[in-house]
Amino acid sequence: MLRFAFCIAVLLSVASLPAAELPSPDWKKVAAETLDHFSALLRIDTSNPPGNETRAATYIQKALAAEGIPSRLFALEADRANLVARLGGNGTRKPLLIMGHTDVVGVQREKWTLDPFGALRRDGYIYGRGALDDKDNLTAALIVMLLLKRTGVKLDRDVIFLAEAGEEGTTAVGIDFMVSRHWNEIEAEYALAEGGGGVSRADQVRYMTVSTTEKVPRGVTLVARGTAGHGSAPRQDNAVVRIASAVSRVGAWQAPMRLNDTTRAYFERLATISTPEEAARYNNLGNPARAPEIERYFARNEIMHNSMLRTSVSPNIIRAGFRINVIPSEAEAVLDIRALPDEDMTSFYATLRKVIDDPSIELVPPKSGRPAGAPTRLDTEMFRALERVQQRVYPGAITLPMLLAGATDMAQLRARGVQAYGIGPIVREQDRLRGAAHGDDEKILETSLHKFVEFLWHAVLEAAASKQ
Repeated sequence: MLRFAFCIAVLLSVASLPAAELPSPDWKKVAAETLDHFSALLRIDTSNPPGNETRAATYIQKALAAEGIPSRLFALEADRANLVARLGGNGTRKPLLIMGHTDVVGVQREKWTLDPFGALRRDGYIYGRGALDDKDNLTAALIVMLLLKRTGVKLDRDVIFLAEAGEEGTTAVGIDFMVSRHWNEIEAEYALAEGGGGVSRADQVRYMTVSTTEKVPRGVTLVARGTAGHGSAPRQDNAVVRIASAVSRVGAWQAPMRLNDTTRAYFERLATISTPEEAARYNNLGNPARAPEIERYFARNEIMHNSMLRTSVSPNIIRAGFRINVIPSEAEAVLDIRALPDEDMTSFYATLRKVIDDPSIELVPPKSGRPAGAPTRLDTEMFRALERVQQRVYPGAITLPMLLAGATDMAQLRARGVQAYGIGPIVREQDRLRGAAHGDDEKILETSLHKFVEFLWHAVLEAAASKQ
């Protein structure tokens, strides 16, 4: 009987072991391996267009195969393959998907001070196109898969790794292809991908954001038409004048502010680590007496916060005319609309027509785009795990659920019911404007990359490691 009781006690103690007592890698050795893989992936030019993501997918496949991890390539176009690898669990819980995209946006080489595909190290940073978008997530997911295999961690969930093509504007070859044609390969309860990250000030991490919803790109084209003629005889129906007037009215207007569960929690939590003056703004967004003043402040000084609170419209392109002495018969303006997830676009376009107040202006909505999905929940096992891991890896900081103003391939996953969370590395506050994703001299702190790998490792263990 005593022997039986002892066995039960041992089993109970093992079942209650925290993730910290699961196998812990030698992080110094992992750092060297991480740097090797990260540098190699940065040096593979996967600028989209044309992409050539198969080169990166093949590199990853070889790295996985060297550890005995099988993977498969899925390609709509031969040069633009997606890779899927899976480590099996016992099936008591549904799979966890970790993902990163292999393509990057293009570069203007003359604007870079370093080779954008050189993976050069300087002053504690690693430079290269994709350093923050998205070969950091890609490398972290690869390393975690290798570590799971080596350590033999028992899993309740399958852990699936998706290295996807085409995220930067050509999703037909990437996530759309995988969702529509190979959903059974990537179907999961939870997903971890790009879209979040943290901010440090004076080398102290202040907060980590986890994106739980995102805006939906719904760009629209305005078209003005008039009578063509000689520039020496100005006309009242000049298409250039009409399009300029329409753009001016749109630029002077912004949609009403709307909070949702994610943005409400974001500002409430952010207020707890802010100055009294900042906290007063964040805590009074729902106060009708203070909201207009706060919105004006955000529009001038905190433009990302301003965007998070509404469906935003930014006129970014105007096309008109071809000669100085010819009045063109047509002029266009392209509006970059980023809609809140629940925006009724039919109603929004009707409002936009009223703002423009010119029935001769044609409004042409986009033919396709990313789907809108319900925001990811904050009350899940995965979100709680991310909060716990944040305290372990970045102690003293807080976790902020965030509405992402940009767009990611999590949109397609959320539309299929996956609870998807955007994460990422820590950046210094002063680096948010220079060297950021899509910018010239894109870079990541080397220490930040290694801590992010550690963060993802612990997050996967918290969510997927066997509890028995």
